Amino acid sequence: MIQNQITNRLEQFYLDLGYDCVIGVDEVGRGSWAGPVVVGAFVYERSSQLIENVNDSKKLTPKKRITLSSKLEKQNYFLAQSSVEEIDRMNILEATRLAIKRVISKIESKKMIVLIDGHFKLSFDFEYKCLVKGDAKHYSIAAASILAKVYRDNLMVDMAKLYPHYGFETNVGYGTKKHRLGLEKYGVCDIHRHSYAPIKRILNSANKYAS
Repeated sequence: MIQNQITNRLEQFYLDLGYDCVIGVDEVGRGSWAGPVVVGAFVYERSSQLIENVNDSKKLTPKKRITLSSKLEKQNYFLAQSSVEEIDRMNILEATRLAIKRVISKIESKKMIVLIDGHFKLSFDFEYKCLVKGDAKHYSIAAASILAKVYRDNLMVDMAKLYPHYGFETNVGYGTKKHRLGLEKYGVCDIHRHSYAPIKRILNSANKYAS
């Protein structure tokens, strides 16, 4: 037991079956109105050092996430993303699937199983298991959620310097009041997802008034 409901029992089960490693996977940013969707993959092996207090990233304070991420980064993990353009072109679900494929393609292992948070219908060429609320139950997925969350949050803080009117440094692209007010006053910026309904409404309104 690591903390609360988080355990490494499932990972140990698969290692005992003869797998070389268990890959925990989680995405961050699907509901955001701006920026990429990011997928983290934590490689759990027999040599992995368990970090205390690892948990679903949503249950942790920003300070705690940063502390845990710095510890987890010393172990084997990978990150991948799908861009705003890809999200708008193929929809967020397909873009998330693409990011998952990208992150797994970085891992070299002869025998691995991938534990993915959520419920996806996938056609992958690697062995995987989808686990609803897996980030609140399984160590490797929780670790992946922390790594992906901290990376994407830092990315959106950088984006706030380029696009300062939307509060990206605090809302990381989600639909807060400050974000909505920024959209109403300044319109849409380059990293907004045009296919999302709130952004689409503003674009349609702008086109209506322009015509």
